[in-house]
Amino acid sequence: MAKLSITLQKSLIGRKKDHIATVNALGLRKIGKKVEKEDTPQIRGMINKVIYLLKVEEV
Repeated sequence: MAKLSITLQKSLIGRKKDHIATVNALGLRKIGKKVEKEDTPQIRGMINKVIYLLKVEEV
């Protein structure tokens, strides 16, 4: 499977609670933090929900 590099680009302050929970579930806590995840439908769904906060690249 391919891997995705996910970076938190924008602040979580003032966002909906479910969006904050989704970003936290991806393992992102601070702006600029980067994680690598497998490219699965579940991860893609989480990314699509909060794509306006993230930067996503294929590794």
